[in-house]
Amino acid sequence: MSSAASRPLVPETFQTRVVAARMLGPRVRHLTFERTDGQPFVFDAGQWVQLIFPLQDEKGRAIRRSYSVASAPDSSPRFELAVTKVEAGPGSTFLHDVAVGTSLDVKGPAGTFTRPLESAAPSLFIATGTGVAPFRGMVRQALAAGRTEPLWLLFGVRAPDELLFGDELTALAAQHPNFRFLPSLSRPPADWTGRDGYVQTHVKALWSELTATHPNAHAYICGVKKMLLATREVLRTELGVDRKQVHLEAYD
Repeated sequence: MSSAASRPLVPETFQTRVVAARMLGPRVRHLTFERTDGQPFVFDAGQWVQLIFPLQDEKGRAIRRSYSVASAPDSSPRFELAVTKVEAGPGSTFLHDVAVGTSLDVKGPAGTFTRPLESAAPSLFIATGTGVAPFRGMVRQALAAGRTEPLWLLFGVRAPDELLFGDELTALAAQHPNFRFLPSLSRPPADWTGRDGYVQTHVKALWSELTATHPNAHAYICGVKKMLLATREVLRTELGVDRKQVHLEAYD
């Protein structure tokens, strides 16, 4: 388990090697990196890293892109990312083509979108797309540590094949009664029997259900800014949730 006290105060730059790669969905590639010096990669679940590509922008500067870590801290030299391929995006195109064994410089970890494990409150996680990445790390870390507070993950995508880590999260929910995986599809097929529509349409009911027995719950939101703002509006304006209980991370 990592903590703020155990990781560098200033993000360091280090070399990594791609050790595994697979497709998670039609446009998302899952990559596992390993520090080439063998040192543990120490971070807090929810943080991000900046990849430094062997590419240059129009001013001759190295292209850099930031990605949330999709894995949980485990004292190993490895960490995982989930990368959406962006049309004409040099960084994401490079990562979707990169071969296992390729070396890449990384700076990090950084970011404050974290959930202190020792004092963690019951939580409603709300994500769209690769916004699920930091929550995968938070959930896996909490469950591995034996935490029993409610952990509910509301995850919105368009279609079933875009449910990143869907089988894994479904299995975790079956194994741990305190974890609920709640996918919602905005373009569901005819045989879909789960939630449908945008995630913000489900927040009011889920938050009311969670806080009926856990009034100290916190909400964590990660995804595109449009969803983030709409969901914050539901929580802060319609439900009157204290701003200290609402945590936000946008990636566009």
